[in-house]
Amino acid sequence: MPTDLELLGQALKRAQYRNHRTMDAALQDVGVSLVQWDALRAIDQAPGASAHALAVATFQSDQAFGTLATRLVARGLVARTPGHGRRLEHTLTPAGADALAAGRRIAAAQLPALFAPLDEPQRAALFEALTALNSA
Repeated sequence: MPTDLELLGQALKRAQYRNHRTMDAALQDVGVSLVQWDALRAIDQAPGASAHALAVATFQSDQAFGTLATRLVARGLVARTPGHGRRLEHTLTPAGADALAAGRRIAAAQLPALFAPLDEPQRAALFEALTALNSA
């Protein structure tokens, strides 16, 4: 019997929602939301990136990322510097690097429980399937 693709999409969304709820709640101990931590990860992976590139990397609109970045700058977690033309480049401040590291420790503590229902071969198969789906 073929897989019901609507149900597959819903199952994927439920798993994503479960991950987001768990991580968002756990990251409160660091004082950042999952969306903020995701932005810190993106900036760490691409220091000096433009707001547009970071918006794409974090699945946000340019406007939403700009608002988020403004909040992160106000909290002292991110620095913006002038780039080429009107472009603003983003880098982590020491406080931002500390928040990112604290978030990674939380993720290391939380994610094993989220993926506990799957054994290692299932995790690898899920990762492979999602990688294939996202690269299409």
